[in-house]
Amino acid sequence: MQHHRTPIRFMFRSLPRTLVALPLVLAASLAVAQQDPSVFPLDSVGYLNEELPRMEAAIAAKDRSFFHGAMVRTVEFSERWGFKVKANPDLAAYPMCTAAVMDYAVVGMCKLTPSEECEPGLASRFDANVQRCREVAARK
Repeated sequence: MQHHRTPIRFMFRSLPRTLVALPLVLAASLAVAQQDPSVFPLDSVGYLNEELPRMEAAIAAKDRSFFHGAMVRTVEFSERWGFKVKANPDLAAYPMCTAAVMDYAVVGMCKLTPSEECEPGLASRFDANVQRCREVAARK
C-alpha cells in the first residue's frame, strides 16, 4: 500500500506549482494568439532599430561572437510572431518586414567576413526591405 501512496502524495505536493504555472502558460499562449498583425511592422522596426546599431558596432570591432546572440534574438522574435518555422498568413501583407528581420544577421556576417557564400545583392535588398518596412510602420 505504501507504494501507491507515494505517487499520489507527490501529485498533491506538485499540484500547487502546476496551478501557479498554468495561468502563466495560458497568458503567454493567448498573448501570441491575440497579437494584432497590423502592429508587426512597428514591432519589426523597433527590433531592427535596436539591433542594427549593435550589429554595426560588432562589425567595427570584428566581433563574430555577437552574431550568435543576434541569431538567437532573431529566432525568438520570429517565433513570437510565428513566421520562422511556419508561415503566418496574417503577416503576408508585410513580406518586407519578415525578410528584413530574417536577413539582418546574415547581412551582418557577410559585412564582417565577405565570402563567396554571401549572396550578391543581399545587402542592398536588405536595406530596401528595412526602408519599406519603416515606411509601412510609419503609416500605422
